[in-house]
Amino acid sequence: MLLEVTFEGDVMGWRGPAPFHFVAVPNEWVLPIRVAAREASYGWGVVPVAVEIGDVAFTTSLFPRDGGYLLPLKGKVRRATGLVVGDVAAVVMRVLAR
Repeated sequence: MLLEVTFEGDVMGWRGPAPFHFVAVPNEWVLPIRVAAREASYGWGVVPVAVEIGDVAFTTSLFPRDGGYLLPLKGKVRRATGLVVGDVAAVVMRVLAR
């Protein structure tokens, strides 16, 4: 593991070609994630992470956005956690070495 981050953030929706849901990573964690991403990223600026929200564990990749990162929440994760737009998610996230 390169970095472990714990934070809370609002679940937000984005209505592009398909609906997506994200939690923005707080600014205080952007620089440490960028440093860890040098060893973890597989390109395009995305960063693979292991995540726990409550008792739900999953893997995904952070999306770079406007100088920060967004944590995507798949429908399966939202259903398992009961999260909807506007809820606050308590996140434990690990950036893992490749």
